[in-house]
Amino acid sequence: MKQLFFSMLFLSIGSVQAQITEAQVDDVVERTRKAFNVPGIAVGIVKDGKLVLAKGYGIRNAKTQEKVDAQTLFAVASNTKAMTAAALGQLVDQKKIHWDDKVVQYLPNFKMYNAYVTAEFTIRDLLTHRSGLGLGAGDLMIWPDGHNFTRNDIVQNIQYLKPVSGFRAKYDYDNLLYIIAGEVVAKVSGQSWNAYVEQHLMTPLRMSRSATSWERVKDTTNCSVPHVPTENGLQVIPRYTNSIFDAAAGVYTSVEDWSHWVIAQLQQGTYGPLATETLFSKTTHQEMWKPQTLMPISGVAPYRCHFKAYGLGWQLTDINGHLQVSHTGGLDGMVTQTVLFPELQLGIIVFTNQQSGAAFTAISNTIKDAYLGLQHPDHVTTLQSDRATKEAQADQITATIWRQVTENEQVKGYRPKKFMLGEYHDPWFGAVTISEGKNKILFTSHRSPRLTGTLHWVKDDHFAVKWFNRSLMADAHVYFKRNADGKLIGFTMAPISPLTDFSYDFQDLNFSKVTD
Repeated sequence: MKQLFFSMLFLSIGSVQAQITEAQVDDVVERTRKAFNVPGIAVGIVKDGKLVLAKGYGIRNAKTQEKVDAQTLFAVASNTKAMTAAALGQLVDQKKIHWDDKVVQYLPNFKMYNAYVTAEFTIRDLLTHRSGLGLGAGDLMIWPDGHNFTRNDIVQNIQYLKPVSGFRAKYDYDNLLYIIAGEVVAKVSGQSWNAYVEQHLMTPLRMSRSATSWERVKDTTNCSVPHVPTENGLQVIPRYTNSIFDAAAGVYTSVEDWSHWVIAQLQQGTYGPLATETLFSKTTHQEMWKPQTLMPISGVAPYRCHFKAYGLGWQLTDINGHLQVSHTGGLDGMVTQTVLFPELQLGIIVFTNQQSGAAFTAISNTIKDAYLGLQHPDHVTTLQSDRATKEAQADQITATIWRQVTENEQVKGYRPKKFMLGEYHDPWFGAVTISEGKNKILFTSHRSPRLTGTLHWVKDDHFAVKWFNRSLMADAHVYFKRNADGKLIGFTMAPISPLTDFSYDFQDLNFSKVTD
């Protein structure tokens, strides 16, 4: 498909004449790439049922220097969640399920920590982040890649995750329940989630280059690779490939292909040249865009906002009086965003191959301001300053820990403490071993081998683990526990840096000592 560019894009909003030029989009994207050290970005703008701008910037691979274009595939990660909700919506349209059916009707082995919650948990609950579990609870079963957990493990092990709030009482974002939602799609449809979504969503929308996971991408010649800033500079890292995550975050697509999905959303489930074909009913579309779980009103500055909520696979808020429907997605080294303004028939797509969320926000906010006729301080400058402040604060916190470790280890005659050697077990994460290496103590996860590193003493029974894989950016506290008699009985963990990705949910682990 030929890239479409308008030298000037116009929209009348009441008496406001909003405009943005291709040159202005080019300018904000290139400044964003430089400010946040992003190798490659793809941007799409949908207006009134048409893709009016689709363009790539920079490179898709820092090693090969290949260019990004409008057909370059990116992992859109949690933008996938809306497709899982739509797949279930189609099954609702077909009267094969209802949104408020109990999950145990379809997955009898599904079990939450509380028996009442298990019995009452609905398909709607799978999609609305109101389970009572904490932010990212259990994500260490899917993150980082390289583990050997399965979807069946997710269904079985979620029962061991303790809630942090009442059932349906508050919003806490999760991934595991969307994986389980994918299992409901498979159970009801008789197809895998991947096959169902490709056949019933992607094929009708002519998303010909897209796939529901990396392993299902047919043509890999034009694909972006993930990049991560490390202590040694920006690095290309292996992409996430485990299919366990697919129903929550598996989709690979380009801005051109994704625009077909965006247009169908803006047209309330219809598609095709004359919008006469139906992907899902208007009733189902309205249900997906209806507020289901209230969210804290934060993260919307500098805009005026009166509400924020999660629907079914979409985040909903008002931006200066206009409904905004959006979602973001993030995997190691690749983050993306979709922003829709249905009243304006406007869609904004930003895909990046580095993990700075500030980068896509700077671009989408600039385009958004132009269409809404708003004027704000330069988003690139503002977000760069905000990020620098947060990184400085986080660096100070982590530096304090590692400075204490260094001081301890420089004391004359220091030897690594060994009282904690042995095997430990967590009910959902499995076993880890703490063993003695050459002048060091090793921390080794049995089921997630990338979580292997060295254990260092901080003070008392407080240690810190430094992972061998420095691209993880997720070093963690380790707090050993003793009983009333002083006997070592286990340990808990927590991220060291406040900027650690929430999917490293070390705080949900509770290890018991198994052997010496």
